[in-house]
Amino acid sequence: MNQIVGFIGTGVMGKSMVRRLLAHGYDVRIYTRTKEKAEDLLTEGATWVDSIASLANQVDVVITMVGYPKDVEEVYLGEGGIVQNAKAGTYLIDMTTSKPSLAKQIYEIAASHSLHALDAPVSGGDIGAREGTLAIMVGGDETAFHTIQPIFQALGKNIVFQGEAGSGQYTKMCNQIAIASNMMGVCEALAYAKKVGLQPENVLKSIESGAAGSWSLSNLVPRMIKEDYSPGFYIKHFIKDMSIALESAKEMGLQTPGLELAKSLYDELANQGEENSGTQALIKWYLST
Repeated sequence: MNQIVGFIGTGVMGKSMVRRLLAHGYDVRIYTRTKEKAEDLLTEGATWVDSIASLANQVDVVITMVGYPKDVEEVYLGEGGIVQNAKAGTYLIDMTTSKPSLAKQIYEIAASHSLHALDAPVSGGDIGAREGTLAIMVGGDETAFHTIQPIFQALGKNIVFQGEAGSGQYTKMCNQIAIASNMMGVCEALAYAKKVGLQPENVLKSIESGAAGSWSLSNLVPRMIKEDYSPGFYIKHFIKDMSIALESAKEMGLQTPGLELAKSLYDELANQGEENSGTQALIKWYLST
């Protein structure tokens, strides 16, 4: 519990994750480009640090939750980045959904600096981050995983070590592939219910506890019904994830037609200005056709 934790990436999910760590008694240092963006977390007990290099040098564990693989690469491997400035023995946990190949690269370079890198992407959205019920899928050294287990337990409930470096990211791609087709099914079901004049709330009561049940059905359909398209998870980030999964699948010679179709629909929405909406805004595509 005496570990000092650094956190980079205080967006929709990151802020809730910092709050979970603070609630569990951790000394949390955060880096943001402007201090003003961190004021709410600072009033709750976090400490602001003015550079990535400074943060990396004063903590025992660094957690990152940034946007895109290019951001991960810059934060870890760029000039003034984490790897160059972290103390030997520091644990590096990237919880961004990123490329498995980049996770492997960071692991190898970190190891050459006597650092312990884990790729640990999450699932559960803003609700899971807020309630500490995230699913966390971890790749790297198993010894490092067990050492960091109390931190993972502060953030999530379903915490599984998947194997060597990159395995966490590969597992997250499995998650996103499953969600992509499921989101289409969820939206099609809701659009169908509306077209035939059923009450969507009553339909949801009937189907969410049966064979059709899913996290998306239970957590996102209520938002769709209320026309609440605020992001628990941004469309632009889901498109990024699907692009990574498609690239990886093609490298393996695996056909993923459901994933390709889902990405094409989300691309249409993004082109219509919905890239900063939540993924539940996919229902707009179905109701507009």
